[in-house]
Amino acid sequence: MHEFVAAIDQGTTSTRCILFDRAGRIISQAWREHQQIFPRAGWVEHDPLEIWERTEQAVEQALAQASISPEQIAAVGVANQRETTLAWDRDTGKPYYNALVWRDRRTDPICQELAVRGGQDRFRTRVGLPLASSFSGPKLKWLLDNVPGLRQAANAGTAIFGTMDTWLIWNLTGGVSRGAHVTDVTNASRTMLMDLRALDWDEEILEIFGIPRPMLPLIVPSSDPNTWGTTLRNGPFAGMIPVCGALGDQQAALLGQACFNPGEARAAYGAACSLLLHTGGDPVPSGGGLLTTVGYRLGHADPVYALEGAVPIAGALVQWLRDNLGLIASAAEVEALADTVADNGGVYFVPAFSGLHAPYLQPDARGVIVGLTRYANRGHLARAALEATAYQTRELLAAMLEDAGITLTALKVDGGMVHNDLLMQFQADLLGVPVIRPRVAETTALGAAYAAGLAVGFWQDLNELRQNWREDKRWIPQMDADRRHRLYAGWKKAVTRTFDWVERP
Repeated sequence: MHEFVAAIDQGTTSTRCILFDRAGRIISQAWREHQQIFPRAGWVEHDPLEIWERTEQAVEQALAQASISPEQIAAVGVANQRETTLAWDRDTGKPYYNALVWRDRRTDPICQELAVRGGQDRFRTRVGLPLASSFSGPKLKWLLDNVPGLRQAANAGTAIFGTMDTWLIWNLTGGVSRGAHVTDVTNASRTMLMDLRALDWDEEILEIFGIPRPMLPLIVPSSDPNTWGTTLRNGPFAGMIPVCGALGDQQAALLGQACFNPGEARAAYGAACSLLLHTGGDPVPSGGGLLTTVGYRLGHADPVYALEGAVPIAGALVQWLRDNLGLIASAAEVEALADTVADNGGVYFVPAFSGLHAPYLQPDARGVIVGLTRYANRGHLARAALEATAYQTRELLAAMLEDAGITLTALKVDGGMVHNDLLMQFQADLLGVPVIRPRVAETTALGAAYAAGLAVGFWQDLNELRQNWREDKRWIPQMDADRRHRLYAGWKKAVTRTFDWVERP
């Protein structure tokens, strides 16, 4: 009898396997780290074979520690670091080169060259993305242009491309013998190569990038009743289990947080803060530099679209207080220090360390601390650092809501910083809506499990998933509107002090 669904969460630094029961509860989990490779400044790579080996180990450990047999698992889903790009030989399974990680910057010159005609937003109306080095399309072009023999192999149909979902699914379903070469719509939407409305590879963009279409995977739904294949009896699952769910990590968390209606939003608070807003059945163009992306597609239903934005410096600012200033000995101390004062004492901290991102798009900005007086102390600095994340989150959500023309009713949150009560309460106060933390923290893996489980009928529909979602804690707004307005106006004023700091020749 099928009692569980398995999710593989393949992230930037590690891979984990988590087994969920029908109520969405974690039954077992295992984790394996992989190395980060830095060949030169700005270059970041992963070894795809190492990642597959770590995946096998995580799966085997998760099954063993719970004494679960393959017959008890209904399906397998995959969530993955997005945009990380690789090419491999379909006949041998051997990568032609290490995977280029999403944070790798070697394709900056390619993006600059492509922007000469049409600017940075040259393809945005079709793909929802600006020309930027993080996305897969420029990375694949670099591989084709620089790896000896790869272009010839691609033209011959031997070399194939994928992001990490594609690589894992191909290996899980048999690899060189019968591996499925697919990618789901959410991952495809982060390549800069897929038309958001057609949900297919854009022929004109492929030609401009010089990418042979035969090397690209088939684009499939995130939850696909047409199972892509099954695991192998001699593979890590030791049995034939349908593989039929996949999403990029942020979109997986949107599904795992049960954000099923337009206007529902999810934010992940870690070193950075990533936000996704469900915008409905049509892609919404952004006037504020946000990304338009596919949220998910379940079976043959119409796709769900989302707007995405990021706060680059969130928890990383707390680390900066610890490592650069020595203000605290550990990140966990920041809340207690911030709680020694009643408010920020007029101090604002804008962490524009590498410029201001959406909605400002000011690369020449730099970080500032403003409003200092003799009254300000360590507590005010700690509080201002925490509040900076909440202010930046409000700015992104405001831009999203304006683009989409919808109203936010609540913000569902996950990530390490959501256990900071002071920050979460201030976030609720600043937004004027409840901030809600779920009981199951592993929302990315849960979303991948939901996608696979829906495909095989383990869960019947979204209503069943809504019933599974359980609230752990809720922060209700307590700040009056006048004070909220004054504080936010002070933040906006502080932001202007960062503009044009770097003078260009």
